[in-house]
Amino acid sequence: MNVLKAIFKFVPIFILAGLMMSGQDALLAATIAAVAAVVVAKLTERISFKECMDAAMDSVKNIIVALFILMFAYAMASAFMSTGVGASVVNIALSLGITARTVAIVGLCVTGILSVATGTSWGTFAACAPIFLWLVHIVDPNCIETGSLLLTTCAIAGGACFGDNIGLISDTTIVSSGIQGVEVVDRIRSQGVWSVLCLVLAAIVFFIAATVMGLPNQAVEASNVLDSVPQSALDYLAEEKPEAINLLDQVQNGVALYMIVPLILVIGLAISGLNTFGCIGTGIVSAYVLGLFAGTTSFNGGGLQDYLNMCMDGFADAGSWVIIMMMWVAAFGGIMGKMKAFDPLANLIVRVSHNVRQLMFCNGLLCLTGNAILSDEMAQIVTVGPIIKGITEENVEAETEEDMYKLKLRNATFGDAMGVFGSQLIPWHVYLGFYVGIAANVYPLFQFSNTDFIKYNFMAMIAVASILILTVTGLDRVIPLFGLPKEPKVKLRKKTDKENIA
Repeated sequence: MNVLKAIFKFVPIFILAGLMMSGQDALLAATIAAVAAVVVAKLTERISFKECMDAAMDSVKNIIVALFILMFAYAMASAFMSTGVGASVVNIALSLGITARTVAIVGLCVTGILSVATGTSWGTFAACAPIFLWLVHIVDPNCIETGSLLLTTCAIAGGACFGDNIGLISDTTIVSSGIQGVEVVDRIRSQGVWSVLCLVLAAIVFFIAATVMGLPNQAVEASNVLDSVPQSALDYLAEEKPEAINLLDQVQNGVALYMIVPLILVIGLAISGLNTFGCIGTGIVSAYVLGLFAGTTSFNGGGLQDYLNMCMDGFADAGSWVIIMMMWVAAFGGIMGKMKAFDPLANLIVRVSHNVRQLMFCNGLLCLTGNAILSDEMAQIVTVGPIIKGITEENVEAETEEDMYKLKLRNATFGDAMGVFGSQLIPWHVYLGFYVGIAANVYPLFQFSNTDFIKYNFMAMIAVASILILTVTGLDRVIPLFGLPKEPKVKLRKKTDKENIA
C-alpha cells in the first residue's frame, strides 16, 4: 500500500510532463498539474485545501525576486536592441571576422563571462539573446534551415547558466551553499577547475558540431544585413518587434562603437558587487543616455516618454505569459513538497548505497529528479537540499570535519548544478519557458519550443553527466580541489550506529 501511495504522489508530474511533451502550453499544463497536486495531496496525506494554498504561496514567494528580475530583463533586452548596444557588439564581431561556424563558441564564452559577473542566467540570456540571435542570422541568413540558429541559441543558454552555478552573487549559488552550511567562496574554489573544464569542453564540442553541420565559414559585410531578411519578415518585425528593425538598421548603417559601454558597465558593476537590479537598471539608463549622443535615442519630442513606454512594454511582455506560468509552476512545486513526495526516494538512496560515493551519486540523481518533479530550480534547491543534507549527515561518518565539509561542498554543487544545468535538459521546466519567451520576443521569425533548447545544449549535458560520472567513479580526484575523501576517511555508518544516533 505504501508503494502505491508513493507512486500515486507522482501522478501530478506525469500529468505535467505528458501535457508539455504533447505540445500543450506550459501555462495551462502547470495549472492543471497544480490542481492535480492538490487532489493527490488531499487523498494521500489528507492535506487541506488551505494548507495546499499556503504551501503554494510560500513556494511562489521564493521566486518573487526572480520575477522582478525577469521584468527588468525583458526591458533591458528591448533597450539593447533599440539603442545600438546590440548593434555595436554585432559590428565589432563582424569586423573581427566571426562566421556561422564560430558564432556559437563566441556566444558561449561571452554569456559565460557575463553570467559570472551578473550572477543571473536569466538576465544574461535576456541581454545576449538580441545580440547573438540576430548575429547568427546575419552571418547565416539560412540559419533556421542549417541549424546554426538553434546551435547558437543553445550555446548562449548553456553559457548563461555557467555563472549562475559558480557566481559569487548568484542566488542559486548562495542559497544552495547556505542550506548545506558551506561558505560560497569555498564552494567556488572547490568546483572552479571542474566548471572551467566543462566550459572549455563545451566550446570544443560546439566547434566540432558546427564543422560537422557544414555551417558557412565566410565573413559577411554589415552593409548587406537587410538583404538577408525577406520583406515579409521585415513587415512582421515592424508590426511585432520594431526594436529588432532598429537593431538591423543600426548594423547596416553603422552605430557608434561606444554604445557597447552599457554592456561593459553591466559586467563591471556586477564584478564590483552591485546587485542584479542595479546592474540591469544601469544598463537600461546608460543605454538611453549614450543613445542621446549616438542619435539612437532622443529627449525632445517625447523621446524620453517613448523610451519609458518601451521599457513598460518589456514589463508587460514578461507579465503577459512567462511570469504567470512561472508562478503556477512554483505553486505546483510547493504542493509537491508539502505532501513529501521525495521521502520514498530518500529512503531508497540509503538502501541501495553500499559506499559513500554511491550515496553521493544518488544525492545528485535525487536533485535532478527533484528538479524534474518541481520544474523549478530554486524550489528544488530549497526542497531537496535539506533532504540530501540529512541523508549525508545521518548515514556518513568522517574522520575529520574537513572530510565531512567536502561532502557538504559536493551536495551544494549538486543542488545548484542539477538545478541550473539540469533545467536545460527537462522539457517542461520553467527555465526553458522563460528562455522560449525571451527568444521569441527578440527573434520572432522562428517559433521556438522548449525542446529546441535541449537539442544542442552541450554545456548542460557535459556539466550534468560529468559531475555524476566523476563522483561515482572517483575520477574527480584528478581534478584539483574537486575530489571527495577516500574510504575509510569517510564511510557509511552501520545500521546499529544510526539507531544509536537516533
